[in-house]
Amino acid sequence: MFNFSMSELVVILIIALVVFGPSKLPEIGRAFGKSIKEFKAATSDVKEEVQKAVSLDTPANKEQSK
Repeated sequence: MFNFSMSELVVILIIALVVFGPSKLPEIGRAFGKSIKEFKAATSDVKEEVQKAVSLDTPANKEQSK
């Protein structure tokens, strides 16, 4: 998903620590993780709906329904 090297991640974490403080980082991490999880679930649902729609429109299924 993201192509960060270890040194880049360390720099990002240090900046986040300075900006938000140590007491807010766990809360921010949980919120970020939850957002990622919800985004993946939503994209998975959309992908499944598209696959269902495509499978209903295949020529083999149209022949069987006649």
